[in-house]
Amino acid sequence: MEIATGAMGSLLSKLGELLKEEYNLQKSVKKDIKFLSRELTMMQAALCRVGEVPLDQLDDLVKIWAHEVRELSYDMEDVVDTFLVRVEQNPEQAEPGSSKGFTRKMVNLYKKGRSRRQIADEIKDIKDRVKEVAERRDRCRVDSVFASYATTIVDPRLSALFKKVTELVGINEARDELIKRLSKGSNASKKLKIVSIVGAGGLGKTTLAKTVYDKLVLGKEFDSYGFVPVGQNPDMKKIFKDILLELDKHKYMDIGSVILDERQLINELLQFLDKKRYLIVIDDIWGTSTWDLIKNALPDSNCGSKIITTTRIAKVAEEVGDIYNLQPLSDDNSEKLFYTRIFGADGKCSDNQSIEVSKNILKKCGGVSLSIITIASLLASKPKDDWSKVYDSIGFGQEDNMDVRNTRKILSFSYYDLPIHLRTCLLYLTIFPEDYLIKKDQLIWRWIAEGFIQEENGLGSFEQGERYLNELINRSMIQPIERYHSGIIDDCRIHDMVLDLIRSLSSEENFSTVLDKEQHILSQSNIRRLAIHKRILEHNPQAKVGMTQVRSFNAYMCGRMDWMPPLSSFNVVRVLVLDSCHFVESAHLERIGKLLHLRYLGLVNTAIAELPKEVGHLKFLQTLDIWGSGIEELPLTVGKLRQLIYLRTDSNTRVPAEVMGKLTSLQQLHLHSVNKSLDAIVELRKLEELRELGIWFDKMDHSARRVLVESVCNLRKIQVLGVWYKSGDEWTWLNGWEAWVPHPRLRQFFLNAVFLPRIPVWINSSRVAHLSYLHLGVDFIDVQDLKYSIQEDRGGCKENIESFLSIQWCMPPPPMKIEDMPIYTFGFDP
Repeated sequence: MEIATGAMGSLLSKLGELLKEEYNLQKSVKKDIKFLSRELTMMQAALCRVGEVPLDQLDDLVKIWAHEVRELSYDMEDVVDTFLVRVEQNPEQAEPGSSKGFTRKMVNLYKKGRSRRQIADEIKDIKDRVKEVAERRDRCRVDSVFASYATTIVDPRLSALFKKVTELVGINEARDELIKRLSKGSNASKKLKIVSIVGAGGLGKTTLAKTVYDKLVLGKEFDSYGFVPVGQNPDMKKIFKDILLELDKHKYMDIGSVILDERQLINELLQFLDKKRYLIVIDDIWGTSTWDLIKNALPDSNCGSKIITTTRIAKVAEEVGDIYNLQPLSDDNSEKLFYTRIFGADGKCSDNQSIEVSKNILKKCGGVSLSIITIASLLASKPKDDWSKVYDSIGFGQEDNMDVRNTRKILSFSYYDLPIHLRTCLLYLTIFPEDYLIKKDQLIWRWIAEGFIQEENGLGSFEQGERYLNELINRSMIQPIERYHSGIIDDCRIHDMVLDLIRSLSSEENFSTVLDKEQHILSQSNIRRLAIHKRILEHNPQAKVGMTQVRSFNAYMCGRMDWMPPLSSFNVVRVLVLDSCHFVESAHLERIGKLLHLRYLGLVNTAIAELPKEVGHLKFLQTLDIWGSGIEELPLTVGKLRQLIYLRTDSNTRVPAEVMGKLTSLQQLHLHSVNKSLDAIVELRKLEELRELGIWFDKMDHSARRVLVESVCNLRKIQVLGVWYKSGDEWTWLNGWEAWVPHPRLRQFFLNAVFLPRIPVWINSSRVAHLSYLHLGVDFIDVQDLKYSIQEDRGGCKENIESFLSIQWCMPPPPMKIEDMPIYTFGFDP
């Protein structure tokens, strides 16, 4: 809920934590904390109401008030976290009864007493600030801000209904395919046919639906027809009246003034449509509950009626019926539409500079027809010399042009329809560079590190994060990237136009600051999240910025940063990412042990050869990602990181056994070159919380491989397991899997260049009902092993393999022989 309420959600729970007796705070301090909790709870509710309203519709005073409250919540959480870190920090161990141990104990007690006095003073100061902000809430009339919002929205998509078909490119193929879908089935069947068009905002769903509607109406095959938009906040009585008016304008010309409730209107529609063949388009549905109500008014009279719906939300489309996924325009059609809108039929650029700018613009539009039409309409009134300026401002609405504002508003519709917690997670994607391939797992762990995800309904934080991500994908706000057509989503991207929108919103709300080729000077004094992209930053006196309030520092593909601040200046940083910054060396990590708030440390593709032993002081660290860093061995102090949940090592990193066995909170572990950590393999069995394990090994003897299998077989919560043997074309054996009893929620099982004697008996739907990806090499397959997999006439195929997204059986290379191999590969789509 960060964007609307700042750190309020996590702060309130931490204030409750401070009231526990173990922190031994003075009574007056506890009284102040209770006062703050009450006031901040009311402010959180007010901020949630403010967050429901688009920024451009908020009063300036309300914006200022909301900004002050969010900043106040950040500052207060920093105070509370600092206190908790200092008080809970364990003193260094010493022998009981020794003078050294007694001295350390006294020093620790003194530090804790000083921390309690500091927080008492700071809470008094914050209490005064809260009182001032509370008084301004009443003066700004914040509590009444929501009342007038719903009546002020004008749907900019209306213009799509009146576009000439001759202006559209590539629509005929989609139109014909959709009509074919509507006509699918035997001529004898006259049952109601429903198709739902689903896709991101701006792809042209409304235009396609209107084109199909117009063509079918011209055929005069229907008794009645209507095209009705629904929208984001539908008035259902008005929707039903609009349908009636569309179906018979003469009969229902006065329906708007007739007082009828929803039940009466539904009955009127059912009676009118009875025994009629009708065609109805229900455009822009945002919720399944809306469709559930509408479908009750549209009967199936077995007359061959057709219904078309459009939506941006996959879940809605699934509820409707047959899904038509509208795809972005191809590169050729994008170019054709672009030039047609600027120059007319068969028009095209002739000079190389304009062609290059055009290609960049089309790349940014990503095949979204509305974006292409919008930008092309803007360029049509500009000299070609100005096209580069327009490109630099695509998506920001800086031009005085209605189409640009409409494109922005269309994207905003999808954004403001998101629950507040999903908006926060979406805005976090502003820290990534344009066209960056975002790793799904790393994104979710960062959300967790930032405090955006709370465990609920018995789900862990990562599973909850997966739900958030899937919801953003279903709403077409994030583009999923599938792994090798397997149906498994490992990565994602964000569309350029969506990125432009959320960066603008993020900047206005001080959610994040991005320093790239378009911004060179840091001017803000209270930066909370800083991202630096693809820069060589030389020393610049104007680039001075305080890091004391930075919660997240992210640098991507930077060649050099002469002014990179020392780590000691990051007082409250929770996320530190230096990704593909080859200038980063071990020296840059000096004093990393001082970052006591750090939850996420990413050092992917850096030149760091050694991880400082002070990393063991980071008691709250949850994620450590050192892939591609060159770190040869983890220091023993990593074993102190008892809250570490995610660890990914480099291909040459050795993990000492003393470290492995102590990381009992790990949920995800990726080990490369396990042969360098053979003594740690035995310790794997202690990591009973592991949900995902990836292991790469080579040149292991038989006993080591046996120990590996035995250790993995002790892990009862594994949902994703991958084992890779890295020896080129050579294959090896891993026996012993028959003894493994996998977790019922095992989702992926991958053995690469590894062979089993035969298929394990537990690979069947009764044992692993959630298994969706299976990659195995098997020496011998008996018909009995596959009786539920290949004998479709026995019903087994439908029962057991239908749920698989991907399954592959691999034949071993020569000279191995197979006595009985009834199949080679299977491939199943979801």
